[in-house]
Amino acid sequence: MKPTNMRNRMMYVAPMHLVSKQLASPLSEELQQKYRQSSVRVVEGDSVKVLRGEFKGIEGKVTSVSTLRRGVAIEGIKREKLKGGNVDIYIHPSNVMITALNLEDKWRQNRLEGQKPRAEKPKAVEAPKEAAKQQEPKAAKEQKPKQKETKAAEKTDKGEKKSQKAKKDEK
Repeated sequence: MKPTNMRNRMMYVAPMHLVSKQLASPLSEELQQKYRQSSVRVVEGDSVKVLRGEFKGIEGKVTSVSTLRRGVAIEGIKREKLKGGNVDIYIHPSNVMITALNLEDKWRQNRLEGQKPRAEKPKAVEAPKEAAKQQEPKAAKEQKPKQKETKAAEKTDKGEKKSQKAKKDEK
């Protein structure tokens, strides 16, 4: 089987959680600069602009997202049925560009804002090199004796306990 056929087949038989990830659209340049991300999954309420196909250039809000049809329905894009009435037309998300995001969902908002690079922390004012050199050896010397002192103190505590027991025995 050809690689292209295999790839198409894999997309067709993909489980729903993977199909859901495939429903992403590119962001407009302003949103890309703001959120530092090139594409986002389309959600109901997003404003989009159609870039390709019969309805190229039309802008509108997304009314529904269908994982089964692998597309998005946009308000204002409908087709008339022979018997009368209108039907939504689903457009693949790769053919639309998101111009405004629906940020009612807190998780989505946090996810988008979490992609921003964090501001650098202000550097602390460094003390002169001489003072830093003097502080380091003291700290190192203080730590080692403390460890030894604690061991020595434990030994003396045990010795004192033994001596107290011996005194009690003598009385």
